[in-house]
Amino acid sequence: MLICLGLHSCIPDVEEAARLEARLNDQIEIAHGITTYYSDSALVRVVLKAPTMENLLDPKDPRKLFPDGLRVTFIDEFGDTTSVLTAKDGVYRERQNQVVVRDSVVWQSTEGQKLETDELTWQDDEERIHTDRFVVITQPDFIIYGYGLEAKQDFSDAKVNQVVGRVPVTRPRDGQPSDGATSNIPPR
Repeated sequence: MLICLGLHSCIPDVEEAARLEARLNDQIEIAHGITTYYSDSALVRVVLKAPTMENLLDPKDPRKLFPDGLRVTFIDEFGDTTSVLTAKDGVYRERQNQVVVRDSVVWQSTEGQKLETDELTWQDDEERIHTDRFVVITQPDFIIYGYGLEAKQDFSDAKVNQVVGRVPVTRPRDGQPSDGATSNIPPR
């Protein structure tokens, strides 16, 4: 009798099996807790971490989605981190060699530079990044506000298309504590 009960418990509910089959999609692969390493000349140059990656196998538009955010660490030839990019959403379109990150996009260099925007596009084949959205660029000595940005993929040679303000950052004099405030000079 126990054997019959054990065999009966292995037979799936037909309705449950139908519901499961309806949810399955052979055009999507889903991975959780991913870490991807990108290398150049046998040196790791980029490390991408994401809680979820959806690999869409659509032959017309294959792409990887990062719906729960991503963190990209850029590494120099000596193995040192040069900058980090975070965003709450991202997509990599293979055919276009294009990465688009959205929602709370922040790039922070180890040299104290910071870029904040709502959307940023990296065109891999052109080795360029760009956006037409509002940007805030923080440098050690000033903050720039504007619309649109174009730069090399390492964020060098950056150009803000329409600057709406530049604010110098107040530095403490030797021996005086810093309150972290910026200058009260209004944007130009």
